[in-house]
Amino acid sequence: MTYLGIDIGTSEVKAILTDDAQTILASSGVALRVASPHPGWSEQNPEDWWHATLDVIAAIRSAQPVAFSGLRGIALSGQMHGATLLDKQQHVLRAAILWNDTRAFAECVELEALVPESRAITGNQAMPGFTAPKLLWLQKYEPALFRATATVLLPKDYVALRLTGECVSDMSDASGTLWLDVARRDWSDRMLAATGLSREQMPRLVEGNAAAAQVRSSLCQEWGISHPVLLAGGAGDNAAAAVGLGVVEPGAGLLSLGTSGVLFAGSDGYAPNPGQGVHAFCHCLPERWHQMSVILSAASSLAWVAQLTQSTDIGELAGLAEKVDVRKAPIFLPYLSGERTPHNDATARGVFFGLSTEHGRADLAYAAMEGVAFAMADGNEALRSAGTHLTDASFVGGGSRSRFWAQLCASASGLNVLRHDHGVAGGTMGAARLAQMAVTGRPPGEVCTRPAVQETIAPQASGVLADRQGRYRRLYPLLREEFAGAAAAVR
Repeated sequence: MTYLGIDIGTSEVKAILTDDAQTILASSGVALRVASPHPGWSEQNPEDWWHATLDVIAAIRSAQPVAFSGLRGIALSGQMHGATLLDKQQHVLRAAILWNDTRAFAECVELEALVPESRAITGNQAMPGFTAPKLLWLQKYEPALFRATATVLLPKDYVALRLTGECVSDMSDASGTLWLDVARRDWSDRMLAATGLSREQMPRLVEGNAAAAQVRSSLCQEWGISHPVLLAGGAGDNAAAAVGLGVVEPGAGLLSLGTSGVLFAGSDGYAPNPGQGVHAFCHCLPERWHQMSVILSAASSLAWVAQLTQSTDIGELAGLAEKVDVRKAPIFLPYLSGERTPHNDATARGVFFGLSTEHGRADLAYAAMEGVAFAMADGNEALRSAGTHLTDASFVGGGSRSRFWAQLCASASGLNVLRHDHGVAGGTMGAARLAQMAVTGRPPGEVCTRPAVQETIAPQASGVLADRQGRYRRLYPLLREEFAGAAAAVR
């Protein structure tokens, strides 16, 4: 039997095909584009996710036709929080509003005023990236469209609808909506009502490793498959990456540098700390939860520098950053799309501090990589304040290709950073594992093993880095009012 793990990311849809031994038989990826029609807005066309999904499946089928014919299960992981709105005929009403869209910051204040107990229910502080504030924004500024909304789905769940014809989600992804009672693992009628919605407009909830639906027979026939194919519940992208790297037990952690940056800590209980922007979500496995610190611009910060300096090879640019005289490099605040942990400030923006004519693209690249490492260290401090003390974290995401970046993150945060054989494929591997569990009924302890560790990168003491980290941490408090004032002027 074979299993397909598909990740509906922000910059790319990726997929892998695995067998019962979890060997990767084939992989494929298709790039996506993000639209920003106004400052602070971030949107994608849901049809792009679907067409990219069909393309990666076609590529895998072409590469491994015999193995693909044995496909028994599919699971999806995906970018969280995105509001995908459908009418009664399940037609898309508008471009999906994504996780890094900050337009609904005022609605976050309104939502917490409407439901004073919201943080106790959801385990999280209201942030503009979450789904619920987006619907309050739509009520105000696109009321006709809001009235036409019959169903709200998350990005991966829209693809699941196209695959199966059913509206279904999992606990981990649903945790990022602010509509879930995270402790009870069920929709909160109180939170839904505050945004003018009801359970009837929400997908059915299942655990990530449970059977969710059957793939449409018409698709199976098109793929040359004569037997039923099961769709598992799936997971939000970070929970899927955790499953892919065996981060399923209390105290296990991962550090992800994708478009966003995440420090993820597994837990067997519900342990919220919303005051410092720590996320408390359900894991995608039964009776498990997790905490996360999140920054909105991680590997995307380096990609932005590459675009800014017209560097066509990001890997080469990262290599140049290693040769920089650190003492002379500028300091970078990676708040290009606002920030979550620990500041929860949608108005925050990226800053290069200390620029001079001697600086070139390598200096900017180093500063971006260092700034992201410092931001991840801030997230680790927020987790510690919640009582979570990680000692090591598996490295995942596009940024995990860089050993130098791993060393920066280790030294800034004090964590041992673990590099794995398939760290970059963590999310798709996690999805494939969820599909395998749903089909076979095998328990997580058997399936969710940790991959081989290529290297353990320990923190290195550096007076220069410590001094720069102190300067980095002093900059945001000095600029906070200026960020707010600049945002007000734009409005």
